[in-house]
Amino acid sequence: MTTETEGAPAAETRRGRDARRAARTKRGGASIPYIVRNIPLVEVLNEEGLAIVEANAETLLQEVGLEFRDYPAALARFKEAGADVDGNRVRFPKGLARKLCATAPETYVQRARNPERNVVIGGKNTVFAPNYGSPFVYDIDGGRRYGTIEDFRNFVKLAYANPYVHHSGGTVCEPVDLPVNKRHLEMVYSHMRLSDKPFMGSVTHPERARDTVAMCDILFGADFVRDNAVCTSLINANSPLVWDATMLGAAEAYAAANQACIITPFILSGAMSPVSVAGTLTQVLAEVMGGVAFCQLVRPGAPCVFGTFVSTLSMQSGAPTFGTPEATLAIFGAGQLARRMKLPFRTGGSLCASKLPDAQAAYESAQTLLPTVLAGTNFVLHAAGWLEGGLVAGYEKFVLDFDQLGAMHKLAQGVDLSPNGQAMDAFHQVAPGGHFLGAPHTQANFETAFYRSTVADNNSFEQWRDEGGKDAATRANASWKRTLAEYEAPPIDPGVDEALRDFVERKKASMPDASY
Repeated sequence: MTTETEGAPAAETRRGRDARRAARTKRGGASIPYIVRNIPLVEVLNEEGLAIVEANAETLLQEVGLEFRDYPAALARFKEAGADVDGNRVRFPKGLARKLCATAPETYVQRARNPERNVVIGGKNTVFAPNYGSPFVYDIDGGRRYGTIEDFRNFVKLAYANPYVHHSGGTVCEPVDLPVNKRHLEMVYSHMRLSDKPFMGSVTHPERARDTVAMCDILFGADFVRDNAVCTSLINANSPLVWDATMLGAAEAYAAANQACIITPFILSGAMSPVSVAGTLTQVLAEVMGGVAFCQLVRPGAPCVFGTFVSTLSMQSGAPTFGTPEATLAIFGAGQLARRMKLPFRTGGSLCASKLPDAQAAYESAQTLLPTVLAGTNFVLHAAGWLEGGLVAGYEKFVLDFDQLGAMHKLAQGVDLSPNGQAMDAFHQVAPGGHFLGAPHTQANFETAFYRSTVADNNSFEQWRDEGGKDAATRANASWKRTLAEYEAPPIDPGVDEALRDFVERKKASMPDASY
């Protein structure tokens, strides 16, 4: 039997390790604004392949066209621009859609209320944003349940506290305890108050998009908002080949206010696009061109992102699958098409179909996140927290994904070829057959030489056993609880905060609760 005295050194060692792990986790405060990649991109299509996809997309736009449903303003704009409009169907003469897209900027800056958190979207930059849109949440204590506004606020706090998440995101989870027509107000306010990183706005109704812009006017000042992108929001196509009135109305509200829209076909190949990668890329390009063209007709120069969400289906069950080779090829190919369009690119994330933060979740997320970075993605939604095909935002999954995002920061730096990186002095410090552990070069670099996980256990079996034999999810559970316990809200001007709360309360009081 182990006595208290005999167990004390082990306990002290455990506390020391926990403190060091917490310190690494907390290196938070000084967030990295965004990644500037210093590694080459993976490209799977040669010039001939790109030309084939682009020509097919032009043919698709001309011969089949896109539907812009129940939105006469869009139809009128396209007709005036020279498109063939027949009912809701819009067909584009070859070259017209691409020409209309040409006024969108190649890069743009999204301003945060803390200027140190500004992000540059486009070019060699990668911006990580958390999970989006899940109606359920999961943690290993409470299991799977509907999300609440408390969960939403917790996720905003976790994203704010982590140095490797550059963006607060949007609907990190759905707070189903609030009325549908009012929850956007509390979500946008939570991003504005609980974080000072950039954020996304509501897109579930055009009026809710306008509410977001109005709140941005309060936070930043209306004159500043007119001249700067302070909000980047997600506009999804209703694939295949349909843009609906809700998304078009939200896109128009943001584009008219000079705010950024991520124009994203949401595709599960085999159901919402052809089963082939080339066919899917053809559809992606056509749908993106239609959406970006509409935004540019609303306001030339409004920031737009070439977005795509592409995964595959099980042909046996119809269930979505993630981390598949075909999805990886689509990620790489879409990145090439976006660069040819001279638009910022959004895709990927840490996606999985697993119901738990387990090995399946890890493998599938890694097989999505690594191609996301190597494809040159500029805006990465769902970078952390995604479970069960997006139905669930997981607390432990957030923490485990955060850890991988840190690894991606290190990977994106590329190979250090500075004199220190070449390490020639180390070879002179260590005789043949010796070791480098005690060399001055090693001692000077050991703190930053390798990326160190905040959740992985690399100790001996005996140490791991004596510390409770915890798996990764259990360690992540303790991490998110510790982060929330230590959370401190960023400062905000009290007058601005009061004005925001006044807007939210007046807006909620102006309408009855509704479930749509």
